[in-house]
Amino acid sequence: MTTTSPGVSAGRGETLKALRRLWPYMWPTDRPDLKGRVAIAIVALVAAKLVTVLIPYTYKWATDALTSGEFGPAAERIAETTPGWNMPAFIVAPIMLVIAYGAGRILSTGFNQLRDALFARVGQHAVRRLARRTFVHLHDLSLRYHLQRRTGGLNRVIERGVKGIETLVRFTILNSLPTALEFALVAAVVAYQFSFTYVGVIALVVVAYVWFTVRASQWRITIRREMNDSDTDANAKAIDSLINYETVKYFNNEAMETRRFDRSMADYETAAIKSWTSLAWLNMGQTVIFTVGLTVLMVMSARAVMRGEQTLGDFVMVNALLMQLAIPLNFMGFVYREIKQALADVEAMFAVLEIPQEVTDRPDAVPLEVDGGTVRFDNVSFHYDPERPILHGISFEVPVGRTLAIVGPSGAGKSTISRLLYRFYDVTGGRILVDGQDVRSVTQDSLRRNIGIVPQDTVLFNDTIAYNIAYGRPEATREEVEAAADMAQIGAFVRALPHGFETEVGERGLKLSGGEKQRVAIARTILKAPPVLILDEATSALDTRTEEDIQVALDEVASGRTTLMIAHRLSTVVRADEIIVLEAGRIVERGTHASLVERGGVYAAMWNLQRQEAEIPPPPPQPPRPPSVREREEAMR
Repeated sequence: MTTTSPGVSAGRGETLKALRRLWPYMWPTDRPDLKGRVAIAIVALVAAKLVTVLIPYTYKWATDALTSGEFGPAAERIAETTPGWNMPAFIVAPIMLVIAYGAGRILSTGFNQLRDALFARVGQHAVRRLARRTFVHLHDLSLRYHLQRRTGGLNRVIERGVKGIETLVRFTILNSLPTALEFALVAAVVAYQFSFTYVGVIALVVVAYVWFTVRASQWRITIRREMNDSDTDANAKAIDSLINYETVKYFNNEAMETRRFDRSMADYETAAIKSWTSLAWLNMGQTVIFTVGLTVLMVMSARAVMRGEQTLGDFVMVNALLMQLAIPLNFMGFVYREIKQALADVEAMFAVLEIPQEVTDRPDAVPLEVDGGTVRFDNVSFHYDPERPILHGISFEVPVGRTLAIVGPSGAGKSTISRLLYRFYDVTGGRILVDGQDVRSVTQDSLRRNIGIVPQDTVLFNDTIAYNIAYGRPEATREEVEAAADMAQIGAFVRALPHGFETEVGERGLKLSGGEKQRVAIARTILKAPPVLILDEATSALDTRTEEDIQVALDEVASGRTTLMIAHRLSTVVRADEIIVLEAGRIVERGTHASLVERGGVYAAMWNLQRQEAEIPPPPPQPPRPPSVREREEAMR
């Protein structure tokens, strides 16, 4: 009787397949309490349908008692001959039957509500487990998947999938299956009380009713899709226009925006009229089919009563049985629509769960054991696509406490190196070692616990400043959080805010400036205190003055740590122990800042160009760094 919507076919096979996939969550092996609830709910379901089918019997018996030829004269004789007559037992009988009729209806509703209440915990537990599994799986998928997917669309898949689980539970287990049971019980009662001819008429009515409902609903799906598309288009145009309010005003195009919006609303109006008209035809067709079947049965019963083969109570019972069956049938269009859409939504969510993980721990993976944190790339090659290689034979080593800077033009593969170290992807050639351990042989969790990063694009959670800093180490105390903020040179600024560290940063941290967000990211990494640190173009989006302030905090973070510094601005890497220059995924130069400038190659050209653009003053003379262990050993040889 209600609207329908697009979706996959709600055939019996697909419904059963979906229920089979959901059954482990509905009948969890580790939750005997929930299994008990399912069992009691099924008992309540059967009891409700038995009571529902027995209710017309009380109606029939009460009617027969009240219309009995002996009842009226007997009551008059007793009243005339018995002084103080009140109410004999045989008059109480029909009244008790009427009361039993009312009690039966209450019991039927009560059993149904008990079933729903018992199943609520089971259904919601299934929803929670599947939602949690999906959430965990999405975090286990590779960076490649998350770079390709649309966040809004993925969120809708999960949201609709969760609702689809609830819908399938409610309308298959708690509606469709009880309706089928009720029809079987009604057929058995009618066959016993009347004849199989009556059963045949009821079966024809139900088949015709279901067939018409499904066909009409399929017809309405196309209409509903047109209406939804028009509604989506109108909504998109309205939001786009309002988001660009200033642009509309700048160019004085309010009238044009109104015409665009009204064209979409005109399409919606046409589709909506069709939808409501088709709904009227659906309701009318359902009413005609059911009423014709009911009328045929009533005529058959009426003729049997006239022939003395049935009582008036039988006539009433036929009507009562059919009217009770009409209640679930009236929801057929609604149930069909909901199951149809739920199947599509649940299958979409299961499709997400079937996406394989690209990067997984080996069965024999062990936790990473860090002793300082020396990082070594050994002839590393990598490609996202075999036809487009990114890195070619990259080799370098960053000893404990040293800083390696990686520079080069955009697209040279600089950020890919940090992603490989984090093991967002696996190398396609060579190997990456941390303290001599191949990152593919250790668990991802232990690897990432020992690496910290200050990224180029700092994105904060829509929460407080304290929450975002503590994200580096959630178990940290408030004192440790504030100490990290002070080291990142943002503590004084935060304390000066009206709400201090409880200040909300807004979605993606938009309430903070670029420099403020960068300092929060630095504080977060300070709090994590990793032995290996990656600075991925951490100051590229900042102005020169802010960059100088941030650089002081970055130097504080990098002190004593194995540091990879990926940079575009060369002014940030002049203090690095070694600089490698990437071009097209290959190392073309390497050395210190001074040696590379003196060489006059690619790095020197980049340095001179940036000095001319930003008027970078020459760096102050630096004291010679102490030789490394390797250099001392070579000198001794």
